[in-house]
Amino acid sequence: MLHINDLTYRLGPRLLFDDATAALPDRARVGFVGRNGAGKTTLFRMISGELAPESGSVTLPRNARLGRVEQEAPGGPGTLIDFVLDADKERSALMAEAQTATDPLRIAEIQMRLVDIDAHSAPARAAGILSGLGFDHEGQQRSLSEFSGGWRMRVALAAVLFSAPDILLLDEPTNYLDLEGTLWLIDYLAHYPATVLVISHDRDLLDEVADHILHLDRAKLTLWRGNYTSFERQRREQQALQMKLVKKQEDHRRHLQAFVDRFRAQATKARQAQSRLKMLARLEPVAAMVDSDVLPFDLPSPAKPLSPPIVAMEGASVGYDDRTILSRLSLSISNDDRIGLLGSNGNGKSTFAKLIAGRLDAMGGVVRRSSKLDVGFFAQHQVDDLSPGGTPYSHVAELMRDGTEAKIRARCARMGFPNVKADTKVSELSGGEKARLLMGLATFDGPHLLILDEPTNHLDIDSRAALIEALNEYEGAVILVSHDRYLLEACADRLWLVADGGVKVFDGDMDDYRRFVLEQARAESRKNARADDGAEQRETLAALRQNNAKTRRETAPLRKKIEAVEARMAKFTELLARVDDMLAHPDAYAKDTAKASQLAQQRAELVRAVAMAEEEWLALSEELEAAVSG
Repeated sequence: MLHINDLTYRLGPRLLFDDATAALPDRARVGFVGRNGAGKTTLFRMISGELAPESGSVTLPRNARLGRVEQEAPGGPGTLIDFVLDADKERSALMAEAQTATDPLRIAEIQMRLVDIDAHSAPARAAGILSGLGFDHEGQQRSLSEFSGGWRMRVALAAVLFSAPDILLLDEPTNYLDLEGTLWLIDYLAHYPATVLVISHDRDLLDEVADHILHLDRAKLTLWRGNYTSFERQRREQQALQMKLVKKQEDHRRHLQAFVDRFRAQATKARQAQSRLKMLARLEPVAAMVDSDVLPFDLPSPAKPLSPPIVAMEGASVGYDDRTILSRLSLSISNDDRIGLLGSNGNGKSTFAKLIAGRLDAMGGVVRRSSKLDVGFFAQHQVDDLSPGGTPYSHVAELMRDGTEAKIRARCARMGFPNVKADTKVSELSGGEKARLLMGLATFDGPHLLILDEPTNHLDIDSRAALIEALNEYEGAVILVSHDRYLLEACADRLWLVADGGVKVFDGDMDDYRRFVLEQARAESRKNARADDGAEQRETLAALRQNNAKTRRETAPLRKKIEAVEARMAKFTELLARVDDMLAHPDAYAKDTAKASQLAQQRAELVRAVAMAEEEWLALSEELEAAVSG
């Protein structure tokens, strides 16, 4: 059990933990939630031993192996599959030692331990994890240096999962994943056989994986049983109960104070009034559980809807330079469509979104857009386009050149930057605040079509709920690319699958797509396992044949000695049987006593000869076994 005991920690003037205590059961899958900046990652660093608390302690089970994805993306010339396999330190050490060990007993111990940890299936297991996270068989054989930082972070996640630690710490593991990778990871974690503590704002993950929720609020930790939906229900019920207690206490306080005010001056009631004053002093206030306000998202709807379709394609193709990414596109978008784009990263979702937005021209076919179509485009990478030295006020002012300061500040407030927040430099804004600013700028003029590429990165659960509400109130068309299944289920009413160089309507809902993705992942894993097993078996057989031939040559003299001893043993055993038959005859001692004594003496000598031959055979056999295993 992981124990967090009376933990106190400050980050500058901010008190992140104030005598916080929690105990995580063994093999629990715990979702760790709390507002951005509350201190969740800081707690992970204290559990890992990177930070020391001011007071209190974190206690791990004895000999427990801790696994956590490092913040820095791995690199180097090694292949993906080798990097993941190396994450199992014990297996790697045993495999290396097996190449150099000479002591027969140690060799046997190594081989037995490799069997115990199922080392022979390790390449297939590693390949299965990499496949689930989006790497095909060819990609797994490429070097880490060939991939971008986001893809290398996936490899780091794969390595931690493969190492199978006793306590698995995951900090926003879906940030670098597409929807397909997220669905696979959710399924994997839901069956993880050890303790999991995962920081996530992905509600689907918290509902499907977690059986406990650890909530960090006001520098305190509270462990709730159940998934996120259960946690939310229980907490609302507790909030309602505490609000009733607050009201009841306030009514009682007013009643006592009224008595004191009325009778304090009367001598006959002075003692009772004094008693009520003491009761008031001892009355501890009930703390009301009130959530901090979440600022809404403001997504202005188009002033006037356009006639459908606002975008239509007939046999269109798109790509870069001379390389076609997508072709045979024959689709249309209406003015009130809510479309979720599905498909693994690298299949062309962003390319398709740019074609719809007019940021890429068609290479072939026809694409028709309404002449008055205004498109709002949001993508996480555009955060880098914000001026670090600018402020929300300066960015809005560029779009309202004729606006008064009051109007500009009013618009900043609508976007979630009221008062002095509008004058905060972009470089000092959190990831969620930058995303909010970018969203406000992208939708500033009420576009007819809103394209959102991973809009929930850096948003906490409450902010995601606010975004869902705003999208459902927005009256234009929406195209969503997101790894957040909950967002897609809440906002998209049509699903398009980008795969195999094209885009087609996906006939089903998100549950159907989840089953589709997991079945594909299992099929790919089986394929990789067969390929790995086949190659491994061929290599093993070739090595065995070569080693067997060499061993036979080197041990031929020893084998001849063993064969000679076995022949002697057979001869001695046959003679002993014949002597026993003669001695077993009823008249053996009566007819010829001297001969009987001689036969008895011969029998004793044969017994000794057989015993000596057996000892020689055992010694030679051990020598042969050592030569073969060496």
